[in-house]
Amino acid sequence: MNEEKNPRKQYAIYIVICLLLLMFFNSMIMPMLNKAAIKDADYSFFLDQVDEGNVGKVQIEDTEIKFTVKDADGREQAYSTARIYDPDLVSRLHEQKEVEFAGSIQEQSPLRDFLLGWIIPILFMVVVWNLIFKSIGKRMGGLGNAMSFGKSNAKIYVKAQTGKTFDDVAGQDEAKEALAEIVDFLHNPDKYAEIGADLPKGALLVGPPGTGKTLLAQAVAGEAEVPFFSISGSEFVEMFVGMGAAKVRDLFSQATAKAPCIVFIDEIDTIGKKRDGQIGGNDEREQTLNQLLTEMDGFDGKKGVVILAATNRPESLDPALLRPGRFDRRIPVELPDLAGREAVLKVHAKKIKLSENIDFNAIARATAGASGAELANIINEAALRAVRSGRSSVDQSDLEESVEVVIAGYQRKNAVISQKEKEIIAYHEIGHALVAAKQKYSAPVHKITIIPRTSGALGYTMQVDEDEKFLLSKEEALSKLATLTGGRSAEELIFNTCTSGASNDIEKATQLARAMVTRYGMSSSFDMIALETVSNKYLGGDASLACSPETAAKIDEEVNNIVKKAHAKALQILSENSEKLHELAHFLLDKETITGEEFMAILGKETVPAV
Repeated sequence: MNEEKNPRKQYAIYIVICLLLLMFFNSMIMPMLNKAAIKDADYSFFLDQVDEGNVGKVQIEDTEIKFTVKDADGREQAYSTARIYDPDLVSRLHEQKEVEFAGSIQEQSPLRDFLLGWIIPILFMVVVWNLIFKSIGKRMGGLGNAMSFGKSNAKIYVKAQTGKTFDDVAGQDEAKEALAEIVDFLHNPDKYAEIGADLPKGALLVGPPGTGKTLLAQAVAGEAEVPFFSISGSEFVEMFVGMGAAKVRDLFSQATAKAPCIVFIDEIDTIGKKRDGQIGGNDEREQTLNQLLTEMDGFDGKKGVVILAATNRPESLDPALLRPGRFDRRIPVELPDLAGREAVLKVHAKKIKLSENIDFNAIARATAGASGAELANIINEAALRAVRSGRSSVDQSDLEESVEVVIAGYQRKNAVISQKEKEIIAYHEIGHALVAAKQKYSAPVHKITIIPRTSGALGYTMQVDEDEKFLLSKEEALSKLATLTGGRSAEELIFNTCTSGASNDIEKATQLARAMVTRYGMSSSFDMIALETVSNKYLGGDASLACSPETAAKIDEEVNNIVKKAHAKALQILSENSEKLHELAHFLLDKETITGEEFMAILGKETVPAV
């Protein structure tokens, strides 16, 4: 009852507002417009015009006198002047036989009066009424045209207008294989209906940002050549309760009418979060979720309506949304591996001009952990660099530089660094590289530079693994810790001091050592005990301790001991190879950037064996 009564009250209120506005227009605006046609004049001007016989009409009021004066062309202009006590005024006017004492002297214009009195007020009410009607439609979420498909802000692509196919998606072979069956069902539904199989109602694409979840959904629609409805979860959330649910109903009714089709809801965690049942929650969001659950149960799987959704926060979704019968499949869309990164680079490189002998494998090895979006950005940055350099095609150097741009930012060519600080930076970076080269389980050094970058890095050492790694052993973790402490160790050994340049190394070393203790079970003190939980693993992986305060203190002590041992190991390696440390640091100061091959050539084979 309330849903029917409230709109009527709102209509009545808005009608009263319109009438008041119209009254205000006629009582205030119209007199002001009329008054604008009358000019002010002095009383002496009025008397002169009367004596000269130019006055046509006179209207004497309590405080003012209005009169008209004919110009040389015979047209009348209205004037107004203040009334002054003048006993002879009537006699003077009477002597002028052509002066009239009756009627309004305002300049008459039938067309203007018709426009101002009728047309403009009516147009004004129509405009106000349309604005009010749209506002009511949004508030009600289900009245008249407010429930049309266009009002739900969803985009529809018919007959593969997305322009995407599985050929445009690289590095996600497993996800494409899982979605290929849905495409086949949409193409050949009778084959599945004959055996009694139903089409999966929903498939949830889960993965980090930039891995191609939306692109995969568009590719499914392009391969199946069916209508593709695309909408973001945030577009369902509204201020007024009920509108989001109305949008869900409208979306599914449109999809059912155009079946077979695909409905894609991006960032579904916006409306699909777990219902906690607490008072004061977002009733609009919960009603929208309830309506979504109902609609997914309400349509027949044999009609060919497939719901695809994407999220990078699967742990926050309501269990009722994830159960079979709603989202039957959960398809991981993870970061691409080495082969996948190479395939992604080749796909995005098709649209740009390339020089000969481009080694995409080397770029793929240097971009471990990069998403598809980042790889696409690397290709675009390489093309931009080629244009800046005045070349018509992209070469290998452009791609290598674009990797560094994405990782560390652009070069700061105008940065002024003193010679003393350059020496410290050079020894710092060679310290990292030398410790890495002298350990058995470290990745090979690929490049060392002391050119500042816009990310804030004053220099960096790039290591590139020869093969793709999916596991981290304890030996590799300890070697990585020693490498991270190598920069600070070189500062202490050569300059007998320490600088703020190791702040990022310290942060990474602490995180790795803590993970070894709390999550990887690589500590002799705690063995295989999970002391930390990770949430939002696709969005950075926020960690929180799951132990008592006493245990937390022991964890801090254990982490400190691990980092100290790694620091001592780095100091030992650098002390035993101090001559090479000096030689490499001076070479880096002279060159500013050296490759891994140059580094290993100077290091030579006659040095101390790997630790």
